[in-house]
Amino acid sequence: MIRETFPVGLLSCNCSILGDESSHEAIVVDPGYDIPHILAVLAKHKLTVKQIFVTHAHIDHIASAQDLKRITGAPIIYNQADLPLVAMMDIQAAWLNLPVPTVLPPDHSPADHEAVTVTGINGEVLYTPGHTEGSLCLYIPAEHLLLAGDTLFAGGVGRTDLPGGSSSKLLTSIHKRILPLPDATLVIPGHGPTTTIATERAHNPFLV
Repeated sequence: MIRETFPVGLLSCNCSILGDESSHEAIVVDPGYDIPHILAVLAKHKLTVKQIFVTHAHIDHIASAQDLKRITGAPIIYNQADLPLVAMMDIQAAWLNLPVPTVLPPDHSPADHEAVTVTGINGEVLYTPGHTEGSLCLYIPAEHLLLAGDTLFAGGVGRTDLPGGSSSKLLTSIHKRILPLPDATLVIPGHGPTTTIATERAHNPFLV
């Protein structure tokens, strides 16, 4: 599998491009900003976007999803439980002194454990509320890979002091949905460096 992860936007959100070497179909995860960079990576690998997956509806993760859809035609997938955050996109933009992006309801709101697939890549949605009410992770079992959004970080967890956040839900999501994954699972957080399930289970100070 082709995977490139790179920071986009003011808050350095980790955008990931997952592509299949044979079919050249791709999933783009959290296209917050920097569409030119995203398109350049897609072109470098000759990838066609088939799915746009957004882990949650904070501006830094979703701001350019609609632009990417307009360019590629790919549907946008995120949890409709985050629509209250979409309704306050102007407020989110004001927090960061950014222009208000066009953000629309998802083309599809996936169920827990639902498959997210393109030819050659089979992912599974994990519903992990806490950072936001609709937070999702994308798990790729065959690659031992978890795209965790802002639920789990290397040595940390997502903040819960913004609208829709809940510390108790966040910790429940992590302990019940994420930490049971295999030790070797590579975790790509929404911001910052990668980690593994084993490392976070053993050393994350928020999870003891």
